[in-house]
Amino acid sequence: MRPGDVAGDGPYTGAGARAGRRLSKLRMLLQVLPALLIVGGVFYDLLTPRGFTAIPFFTAAPLVAAPVYSLCGTAVTGVVALIAAYGVHARFGFGLDADTVTEVVTVATVAVLATVINRVVRRGDQRLASAREIAEAAQRAVLPEPAARIGGFDIAARYEAAQADASIGGDLYAIQDSPHGVRLVVGDVRGKGMGAVAAVAIVIGAFREAAEQEATLEAVAGRLERALTRESARREGIEAVEGFTTVVLAELPHGDGVVRIVNRGHPPPLLLYADGGVRPLPAMEPALPLGMSELGSRPDRAEKTVFPRGATLLVHTDGLSEARDEHGVFYDPQERLTGRVFRDPGALLRTLAEEARRHSGGGMTDDMALLAVRRL
Repeated sequence: MRPGDVAGDGPYTGAGARAGRRLSKLRMLLQVLPALLIVGGVFYDLLTPRGFTAIPFFTAAPLVAAPVYSLCGTAVTGVVALIAAYGVHARFGFGLDADTVTEVVTVATVAVLATVINRVVRRGDQRLASAREIAEAAQRAVLPEPAARIGGFDIAARYEAAQADASIGGDLYAIQDSPHGVRLVVGDVRGKGMGAVAAVAIVIGAFREAAEQEATLEAVAGRLERALTRESARREGIEAVEGFTTVVLAELPHGDGVVRIVNRGHPPPLLLYADGGVRPLPAMEPALPLGMSELGSRPDRAEKTVFPRGATLLVHTDGLSEARDEHGVFYDPQERLTGRVFRDPGALLRTLAEEARRHSGGGMTDDMALLAVRRL
């Protein structure tokens, strides 16, 4: 374990909490800013010669209130700004001279615009919330959260969308118990949009059925290949020619202490030992991704590795290993995880997701699916 690491969440666990506190402080500032602008405008007008105007303060207040206040709050802010704008002129004994009328009409116009902006923002928020709920429902249906323990193994899965308001894309994972052991798949469908989501559903559906019925992991890979081939025949355009899916299939036989892996063009899994050691598991015989059998094929061959007690198998998509910082340096999960011990698979995935976002400055360019399995 690295000095300073806490067994469980790693060194960056507090980053999310700090970011949350900063966001909370920003929201508090925005809540009080309209009032501060109005008060500041009044004092500015009181402390400056008659030729200076505080109209920018009074017009800014309802505009700032529009996206953060309710409709009523925005309207009240506009009325208060309007009263303040007239009041600073009334102290000089002015009636409805040209300057007073111009500035009051300006504030009133901006206040009305602020209420319109408020309604547009609120309706947009409602549509976004509805779209997010639909996307989350689709994610739960296609990528359901696995049980915390399956077949004597601790399990954790995580999906991180590259876009903040998206919930599902072309990455996938699934895990289930079977008569042949616990079997899992992690994959990445080429492309984005509904076509990628449809391919995800096809791969997971074929895996669910094949994992239960097929006696070998190689046969499971064959079923997935045939399912994607049938799907590509129904596609049109470039997707029909260039559509493919990289996957890692793994099998954990009950009580054997080994893991069998078939890798079809996917980033290699990592085996994390209980003492903090990390070992990549690259394919000894690289194979083409699923859906590219027309370019040539060779029989799949599962590669067996010892899976000791307390070890964790980490399978991820390239959204993790291809996360770049501002200098173009990739995030290296093997290097980052070496020498560190985590409380459970969930803590491992939380740390990875947080560190990858920190490494990329919060600007992830690709979705990321993570699946961790620990042998008790």
